[in-house]
Formats: sequence, C-alpha cells, structure tokens
Amino acid sequence: MTTRRAFLASVLAAGSFPALGWADAGSPDWLAAARDADGSFALYGMTLAGEERFRIRLPARGHAAAAHPTAPEAIAFARRPGRFALVLDCVSGRVLHRLDAPQGRHFYGHGCFSADGATLFTTENRIEDGAGRIGLWSRDRDYTRIGEIASGGIGPHDILRLPDSDVLVVANGGIRTDPDRGRDKLNLDTMRPNLGYLTAEGEVLEHIELAPDLHRNSIRHLVAGADGTVAFAMQWQGDPLDPVPLLGLHRRGSVPVLAAAPEPEQRTMQGYAGSVALDPATGRVAVSSPRGGRVHVFDADGDFLTVHRRADICGLGAAPGGFIATDGLGGISTIGAELTPRKAWPRAWDNHLIRL
Repeated sequence: MTTRRAFLASVLAAGSFPALGWADAGSPDWLAAARDADGSFALYGMTLAGEERFRIRLPARGHAAAAHPTAPEAIAFARRPGRFALVLDCVSGRVLHRLDAPQGRHFYGHGCFSADGATLFTTENRIEDGAGRIGLWSRDRDYTRIGEIASGGIGPHDILRLPDSDVLVVANGGIRTDPDRGRDKLNLDTMRPNLGYLTAEGEVLEHIELAPDLHRNSIRHLVAGADGTVAFAMQWQGDPLDPVPLLGLHRRGSVPVLAAAPEPEQRTMQGYAGSVALDPATGRVAVSSPRGGRVHVFDADGDFLTVHRRADICGLGAAPGGFIATDGLGGISTIGAELTPRKAWPRAWDNHLIRL
C-alpha cells in the first residue's frame, strides 16, 4: 500500500507538486532527538498532545535540531563536540545533505536559520586556538558552506535569531574543547562566558559578560520572547552545591538580571540547567535540571515562583497554559499550575525540545 509520505515524496520528485510545508510532515509542534529502546537513535516530530508525526533514524546520538521556518526540513546535530550534521526531509524521511565541519573545526550541537530560511548558522570551534566561529551555509546551494564569522568568544553553544529580526544571539559558553579529547574541559580557570548579539556579517552589536566571580558559569542555552527578552540557561563549572544563579534575563541595552530560587532549593539543581523556555502569554520563564530532577519557574522580572519535580527532566518548550517538558525516561508532561504527565514513550528523550 502506498503511504501518504511515499506519495508526497514521489510527486515532489516528479516536479509536479508545489513547495511543501510543515503541514505535509504532519504538522508537528516540536522536534526532539531520542534514544530508542533498542539502542538506536532518531529525530522525532511530535504534537503538543504527545503524538508522533514522524521518526527519522540518526546514525548516532543527536543533541538539538534547527527547523527551517517554512520548509519541512530539520538539521539534526550530533552531540557536541561533533563533526557532522544532517539535513533531513521530514516528509520523506530522507537525508538530503550531510554537513561536515571544515578541517580544524567541530560543531557544538546547535544552529538556526535566517528569517528568510536561506542561510543556516552553526556554532563551531576552531580547534587550534579555541576561537568560536559561526558557520554560514546556503540552503539555495544545497547547504554549501559560504563563509564564517567570529562568535565573539570561546565555546559558542546555542544560537538563535531574535524574533522579527536578523540579529543573531550567541551563547558563548567559555569552555574550550577538542574532539580528540572527548568532552574534556580544557580552560576552566580562564573561562570568560558571554552573551553576544551579532549581525550575519559578523558585526558585534552588543556583548555581555558575567561578573568575575561567575566566570565559571557557562552560558549554554537560549530562548527569546517577542519583545526581545533573551533568557539564558547556565551550567556552573565549580562546586555543584554552590547556589549560583542558573538563569539570566537580558534585553539589549540593559544590565542582565540573574535569577535563582531560594538557596536550599537552588542547591538541588546541582549547578546544571539543561534547557530554558519562555511562555509568550505571561512572560514566565522555566529552566530545567535533569541532574536535580527539577523545573524552576520565574516571572518576567526574574522572581522565583515555584518548583516542579520529575526525574531526569530536561527538554522544555512553550505550550498553551505554560510549558511542555520531556525527560530521559520517555515522559512528556505539561506544566501549568502543576506538572501533569501526559504521555510515556519507550525511549529516552535527549536534552532539547525544539518548538516549531
């Protein structure tokens, strides 16, 4: 029997079908990588109700993904430090292209598209000196690499584009790595994480550093609101019981606000924030810790509101009424006034949930 996916793929190949959109991939609400029960890896397209729309097998563990703004294409990144990324057709399930990091580079697991979807930006490390780079890839030229710009720091991890803008925001985590040494952190004593705002041409528009006593607080993951607020999640490279803030809020031209729960509760996060999400309806921000089995929720001003508990919880995204979350035990939960488990799958969700 011909499946809907096979039919769409065949007519597209015949050149008689108009441009496809995410509806043709089943209208997923989010993407996430996972390890299946048989030990294989895949990228999934899921709905807010926790229903599967597609599964595309990956050759190794994935980390995050970048979703094209209109076409049903996703870039699946290897877990950092990785040297490849895959361009996936989420309708047919085919691998369209493989992106290999140039000689002397490796990917850090994240990327984003320009507003028009013509350019993919990838966070990278120049291995010889640890300088952060942002790779530029042309979708119109089959994802050919067309250049790179400086990230403005060491260890650029996450990257996003401000809504309704071509301004790029980069989480320069400050940690130097080398793929030949696995996930070893090579410069903890000299870390200088920063939050950078850049143009696609590499012009630095703004550059925010943390206070010297927080120089080991690696800025890792980002989310942005429609008003330009950027929330960033951090991972502390010191004693995991230090009650340092793991969430920051920033708007261009202002001083960042660092947010933390009351000290006993903050310690339970074990110095590790895995993901961050922002509720556009209320401005509330959630930050997760799989190590602590916690999600902390803050208001738009950075004041602590509440904690939700669930083992190995990490992936976060906005959803009606609050947030949606995934965990390493296969669970999908919604977070409003309470955390409510909605679905359980026989797989381990990886760290990130990418909202479409």
